[in-house]
Amino acid sequence: MYVSPELIATLSCFVTLGIGMFAGFAWVVRRMDAGDERLGARLDARIDSLDAKLTARIDSVEDRLTARIDGRIDSLDTKLIARIDAVANEVVEVKIAVARLEGPPRHLLPVR
Repeated sequence: MYVSPELIATLSCFVTLGIGMFAGFAWVVRRMDAGDERLGARLDARIDSLDAKLTARIDSVEDRLTARIDGRIDSLDTKLIARIDAVANEVVEVKIAVARLEGPPRHLLPVR
């Protein structure tokens, strides 16, 4: 079997180009992985700093809201206690008035 030198040259060019393309693609993939690792490290650091800032901010807002809510609850508690005491006094007064209206308790034997 006879193979022409042109065919051998063409096949060797294709093989050389194929190997070169494969090596180039491997190099690009390796560079992308290295860049991804550096970017990932920077993003992790930035996310951690933002997480710390947001946590501090949320905690401060939560503390302020808790203080406001506690103040309002305390004021409502004192108002409700005062109202309940007033209603209790009024109920006692109503009981006394009803007792006066009814008069003394009736006896089973009439008084002569």
